[in-house]
Amino acid sequence: MAHDLEDGPRLSESAGAVFAVLAAAGSATRPRLAALAGLSKPTVSAAVAELETASLATRSGTAHGATGRSAAVYGLGPAAGCVLAVDLGSTHTEVRGCALDGTVLIARATDGRTRAADALRDVLDGLPTGSPRAVVIAVPDVATEHDGLGSRPATPAVAAEVDALGLPPGIPVHIENNVNCAALAELHEGAARGRHTFGYLQVGYGIGLGIVVGGQVLRGSNGAAGEIARLPYPWAAGEESVHEGMERYAGAGALLRRVAAAWLPQDGPEPRDAARLFALAAQGHATARRFVDGHAREVGRLAAAATAVLDPGLIVLGGGIGANPQLLPGVRAELARLSWPTEVVCSEVGDSGTVAGAARLAVVRGIQTVTDGAPVKH
Repeated sequence: MAHDLEDGPRLSESAGAVFAVLAAAGSATRPRLAALAGLSKPTVSAAVAELETASLATRSGTAHGATGRSAAVYGLGPAAGCVLAVDLGSTHTEVRGCALDGTVLIARATDGRTRAADALRDVLDGLPTGSPRAVVIAVPDVATEHDGLGSRPATPAVAAEVDALGLPPGIPVHIENNVNCAALAELHEGAARGRHTFGYLQVGYGIGLGIVVGGQVLRGSNGAAGEIARLPYPWAAGEESVHEGMERYAGAGALLRRVAAAWLPQDGPEPRDAARLFALAAQGHATARRFVDGHAREVGRLAAAATAVLDPGLIVLGGGIGANPQLLPGVRAELARLSWPTEVVCSEVGDSGTVAGAARLAVVRGIQTVTDGAPVKH
C-alpha cells in the first residue's frame, strides 16, 4: 500500500494514541484529540505533526467557536489505508471495504448469480491502491486458532470456501463466527446499545448464541462459546441425544418439515419457506398461526436455557426467523414462565448485521497495524 507504515519508522507512542482516537472520532480538533487521548496539548501538537508527515492525518477543515476563535480540524490521511469485512454466509456473501474511521467506501453482495470471489474482487478493485490493512471474514462455523497461522474455520469445507476467495497474500486475515459478529453490531449500533452484557439468539435454518459480557464477545477456550446447536437433544428417558440435535429440532428446516407433515388440503397451498409461513400467520391463517406460536415457545425455551447459564439481562432475537416480531410475545411468555425476569427484544441491525460487526472488528485490527501496539480505544 502506498505510504505503508512498515516502510517507515514506527510511530511514537503518543502519535499512535492520537491516531487511534482520531480514527474513532472521524475528525477532531487538536484540543479535542488532547481530551480524548488524555495527553497534553503540546504532546498532541507534536503527535499531529508526526502523523501529518507520515500522511496518516490531514487537515480537513476549520471549526469556529462561539467566541469567534477557530481551530484546525483533522481527519485521517491518505496513508491510513482501509480494511475489508466479509460475511461468507451459507446462502449469500456480503463484502464491505471501510476506511479506518468506519466509513463504508464500497460494498457488494451476492445475488445468487455472483460468486463470492467475484464480489470480493469488485470491492478490492474499488478500494484505494494497495492491500487492506486487515481482513475479517465472518463464517457460519467455529473459528479456531492455529499456531502461527492465525484463526481458521473448524470445518474443512468452510475453510476451503475461505481459501477460494483468493485474497492476495500477505494481508492479515482473521476468521470470526458470524453470530459473534452480529452480536457486536447489536452492541454498538443495534438493540443492545448501552448494554454491556446480553445474549444474541440467532434463529434461522441454523441456531446460535452470541454472548457479550462486559462489552466483549465471549468466545470460550475452543472458540465455541454459544454453539447452542450442540445442546443435548432429545434428553429424556429412553432417548439418545444426537449430534446437533437441538438445531435439527429448532431450526427452520425442522419447522417446515413439521408444517408439511400436518398441513391439510383445506389449509390451502402449503408454505414452502419460513417467510411464507410467517406471512400467512400475519394474515390470520389459523394453521400457520398455530405453528408460529408453537415455534415461539420453542425459541422461548432456548432463551430460557441461555438465561439459566448466563443471566444476561437481555436477549436479542435475530436471524431469518428470530427477528420476526410475531415470535416476540410467545418467546417472552415462555421465558417468563421458565426463568427469572429477562428483557427480550428483536434485532435492529437487520440482514447486514454480520458484515457490520465484521467491519467493526476489521477497523480495530486495522488501527492496531498502524499504531503498532499503541493503546487502541474501541
